Order: sequence, then structure tokens, then C-alpha cells
Amino acid sequence: MVRKLAYSVSEREHWVSATGGLLGIFAVLWVSHFWLGSHGGILAIASMGASAVLLFAAPHGALSQPWPVFGGHLASALVGVTCARWLGHEPMLAASLAVALSIAAMYSLRCLHPPGGATALYAVLGGETVHALGYGYLLSPVLLNVVVLLGVAVAFNYPFVWRRYPQSWHRRSQASAASVEESMIPHSSLVYALSQIDTFVDVSEEDLQRIYALALGRHPEAQAEPVKARPAESLR
Repeated sequence: MVRKLAYSVSEREHWVSATGGLLGIFAVLWVSHFWLGSHGGILAIASMGASAVLLFAAPHGALSQPWPVFGGHLASALVGVTCARWLGHEPMLAASLAVALSIAAMYSLRCLHPPGGATALYAVLGGETVHALGYGYLLSPVLLNVVVLLGVAVAFNYPFVWRRYPQSWHRRSQASAASVEESMIPHSSLVYALSQIDTFVDVSEEDLQRIYALALGRHPEAQAEPVKARPAESLR
């Protein structure tokens, strides 16, 4: 049941997400090749490919928002380069510590972004080409790639009204806001519930409220399209 809920998106959304990923990575690789030469694409592909999945397949997620993408990659790059410089003679230890400290740094800076772990790892295991960049790795290719990918994500998602990216720019209609307000969960209750789970939940408070309103049938979309009964087999 959980698996069905997690993937209950339309076929249209599948292809929109795939198209966004295509354009995002193409732009990153093209700009990297233009700016950095033949090695640019190699440096970009690992962690930026993972970020593209989040930005275009899960644009509403907390892990996909601009600050986690920006801060997560740069903080992890800084940690990775530092570990490579100080523990380069022990690459296994340096790589492991780079990922571990990146997670801690991203949590502390409130910019948790899983692909950041790959950015930190590559700073250690990327070979002499990457090591030669030193702390310049943060600016080029990491910062360059992040700026390009975020730019494509904002531009690509904008025409699709159901893809609110970044979420901070989204402004709900008065009717939608009023219907959600009727079934609003108090902020303090949400904070308490999340503290009891004690794990990171990749969904915004706004989306939690909207899901709750839809589940109660108080949202205009839910009233317009009543839920149809399905065979018991489909719920297994």
C-alpha cells in the first residue's frame, strides 16, 4: 500500500520528470564542457545526475529546494576537499569521513541533500585531476553545475502549475487556501508528531496540510472527483 501511494502519479508526470532531467543534465554537461573543457562533463555527471532526479521527479520535496541543493553541494564539497588534503594518504578513511562529516554539516546547516554525499566522495576519490583543483573544486565545477541545474529547474517547472518550484515562490489561490484552512493541522502538532518519528521527512508542511485536506474531502479537487471504490486486490 505504501509503495502504491508513493508512486501514484500520472503517466504525464513520468514524462514531464524525464524531460526535465534530460534538459537539466544536458545543460550542466554543455556548460561544463564549454567552461571547463573535456573533463567538465566527467566531474559533473555523478552528483548532478542524482540532484536532477530530486529536482525534476520530486520538485515539492524538502530535499529538492534551492537551499538544500546549493548548500548541500557546497558544504559537502568543502568537507570533501578538506578530507582529501589532510587524509589523502589514507583514501578509504578520507572518503568515509568525508561522507560522514558532510551529513553532519548538512544537518547543521539545514541543507540536507543526498547527492551532496557523492560530491564529497568525489572530492576524495576523483583522482589527480580533481585533487589538483584544491578548494577551487567548490567553485568549478560544483558551484557552476549547481547554478545551471537550479536555473533549468526553476525555468522548466514554472509553466506547470502543479509543479511549485521553488515552493517559497508559490502563491495559492484564495479558494484553495480557505479550503485547506478549514482542516488545518496546528503547526505545533505537526512539529510534535515529527519529533516523535525522529527522522527526516521529505515533505513540506504545506503539502502535509494539503494532503490532509484532500483526504478529508474538503478540498475542491476532492469534491469534484469523488474517490471510486477499487477492488480489494488493488490495495494489496
